[in-house]
Amino acid sequence: MSIAVLPQVSAWSIDPAHSLAEFKVRHMMVTNVKGRFSGISGSLHLNPADITASRVEASIAAASIDTREPQRDTHLKSADFFDVEKFPTLTFQSTRVARTPDGELAVTGDLAMHGVTRSVVFAVENLSQPAKDPWGNLRIGLSATARINRKDFGMTFNAALETGGVLVGDEVTINLEVEFIQA
Repeated sequence: MSIAVLPQVSAWSIDPAHSLAEFKVRHMMVTNVKGRFSGISGSLHLNPADITASRVEASIAAASIDTREPQRDTHLKSADFFDVEKFPTLTFQSTRVARTPDGELAVTGDLAMHGVTRSVVFAVENLSQPAKDPWGNLRIGLSATARINRKDFGMTFNAALETGGVLVGDEVTINLEVEFIQA
């Protein structure tokens, strides 16, 4: 997927009003619980001539977590999980962009949360062509997905269930829908 309209490296800013960071995790071995974060910000330095030379960075306010259940959100903000008092921000900084065999992108980078930084790979698809909005701003968008183990980030809280299994699954799926505005 090439972006031929842009002749040189360009800077883009995340549009928080049109971007979404969601996650899902298994609850009680029964179903998935989804949540989202607001307050996403960051930038993209896009090199259309060599997409692999592009880079991205983003940050999210940990306290912006919303699972549509206030008691659960309070628990997730506590030291058992995100510990937002001590670690107020989740960050991602790319270290490598590569093309996948199907023509999409794999963006590897350092994800930091709960005081731990680990390398994570986001599968990026649907990198759009630039489009002008009604106010003359150029915009692009993308979708990205990654899977992490929450224990790798020091989030080890759990409770055994009477019927076997645990209260919270270890694998977390992260889904991003991000829209950028050319800076």
